[in-house]
Amino acid sequence: MSLEQDVAAARGAIDALERACSSVARHFPDTVDARRLRVDVARLREDLTLLCGARPRPVRDPYAASFYGDGYDQLMDAPGRGIL
Repeated sequence: MSLEQDVAAARGAIDALERACSSVARHFPDTVDARRLRVDVARLREDLTLLCGARPRPVRDPYAASFYGDGYDQLMDAPGRGIL
């Protein structure tokens, strides 16, 4: 499965969990445990959004900062010189 399909499946599972937990929580008064259950489900949704909202980082950086650290620009290395 692709990332989008996996994320959609995870969101669907969180929606189903939220519905199931809401059904169970209706049988209990508004206690710390019932509130915690609601907060935990909401946190799952937020964590998935945070995880999938981040862009993947490159495995390695081919242009390290040391490459540009001296301020050298290849297009401006000598006056009157054009691009080859």
